[in-house]
Amino acid sequence: MLKIKNYVKVKSIAEAYELNQKKTACVLGGMVWLKMGNRNISTAIDLSGLGLDTIQEFDDEFVIGCMTSLRTLETDERLQEYTHGAIKESLRHIVGVQFRNCATVGGSIYGRYGFSDVLTMFLAMDTWVELYDAGKIPLTEFVNRKKDNDILVNIIVKKQPLRVCYMSQRNTKTDFPVLTCVASMIGEEARTVIGARPGRAMIVEDTKGILKNFKKMTRKQREQAIRDFAEFAGQMVPVSGNMRGSAEYRALLARVLTKRAWETVGGMKNEY
Repeated sequence: MLKIKNYVKVKSIAEAYELNQKKTACVLGGMVWLKMGNRNISTAIDLSGLGLDTIQEFDDEFVIGCMTSLRTLETDERLQEYTHGAIKESLRHIVGVQFRNCATVGGSIYGRYGFSDVLTMFLAMDTWVELYDAGKIPLTEFVNRKKDNDILVNIIVKKQPLRVCYMSQRNTKTDFPVLTCVASMIGEEARTVIGARPGRAMIVEDTKGILKNFKKMTRKQREQAIRDFAEFAGQMVPVSGNMRGSAEYRALLARVLTKRAWETVGGMKNEY
């Protein structure tokens, strides 16, 4: 059962940061996961009055407030155009519309949950997080950062030339994913992200340079490179088993989804 002693609707991020330095304080997002657990909270910090629930587009980046709902992300036409519909694909299986109207992107990113479709998707772009105390840092760094009492303010997506494809495997339509996979070309960089291993999402480092110069490859060269990299990913990504799937099944899915995602990216003619 969730018990809250004091509730504070803060008037500034500075106030939220100060209150959050106590171990038993907690920043409230959509509370969709928080209310399912047993926890005693001394001070519940509400950011809903700070205008952090918007998506702003600038010439070189998107700035997404931490209180933006997953449903708002899902229906934003600018983001769908930029990601070739990949963001919508990453969100549409998450429980249901009512749930996505409550869950926030800040909670999904800050929580760094192993099952997070959102974290997998944003790792496949040139994404930065803006923290109140630590400032702006790449999501690739933040994902492995030790949890602290800082406040996540915004998620920033840099507008690099992008081709991207998101895929996931689920046992049932709205269940947690068994495995998630994103393939993306960020400029000239080929990036593959695997999540729900069931550990948190990770970038599969192409240490052998299999996908190097992917854009310049001939069709036959791409086909061979995709097959080789899919096999490489299946061997390199650490996986384990749980109630949704065995380690062996996840290793197989890593190969299959990586291959399918890169085949889709390889067939894209246009970048944003």
